[in-house]
Amino acid sequence: MAVAIASERGAACRRETPGSALPPVEWRISAGPVPYPEALAAMEARAAAIRAGEAREQVWLLEHPALYTAGTSAKPEDLLEPDRFPVYSTGRGGQYTYHGPGQRVAYVMLDLDRRGRDIRCYVHDLEEWLIRALDRFNIRGERREGRVGIWVARGGGREDKIAAIGVRVRKWVSFHGIALNVDPDLSHFAGIVPCGIDPARYGVTSLVDLGHPATMADADLALRAAFEEVFGVGTVSVP
Repeated sequence: MAVAIASERGAACRRETPGSALPPVEWRISAGPVPYPEALAAMEARAAAIRAGEAREQVWLLEHPALYTAGTSAKPEDLLEPDRFPVYSTGRGGQYTYHGPGQRVAYVMLDLDRRGRDIRCYVHDLEEWLIRALDRFNIRGERREGRVGIWVARGGGREDKIAAIGVRVRKWVSFHGIALNVDPDLSHFAGIVPCGIDPARYGVTSLVDLGHPATMADADLALRAAFEEVFGVGTVSVP
């Protein structure tokens, strides 16, 4: 099941299983760039292990080498520069997106069967997670009806996307996740129409582009604290 859902603004999410009743989620951070095929294989293996009851839930933070991924709704015409970076087809929901150095990707492998089987609620929680992490940098991240991801108003009617969301669910275990722009080369987004959003109307931004000299470590701390708030569960570091 591939998912690309823009959740209703302000929607309340009720969980059948309180987060406090769940064991801590493993929190893994990879130091070097992780090739996309390697990450995809690891995610799929972990999701299967979670479903089988053989592994804990996990959030995996990493960076990728510069590349483009095509979601299940990707349109060929939205790949503007097909020879610029490697392009990978992927089973997540959504369209084309960019990953590369300076962008914090978080792959989220959670047992949604134990969390109420509500995918809309899950996507809403991913949005809320990003919004609360951005708030720690005094950045107001916002949802937009009909546009997946988190947006920042720049004034004069301009809005830029600072974080992307792409989700897949298999046997009620999630994988793929979010991508937060910390300090990527924003010109790399020009090779695609990001998430199918007209670049003539909307742009892409980052923490550093907005005037916040944040490091990846700063972003990781904000993401971890916000995750524990939103999902109501502790985290435990793993190698």
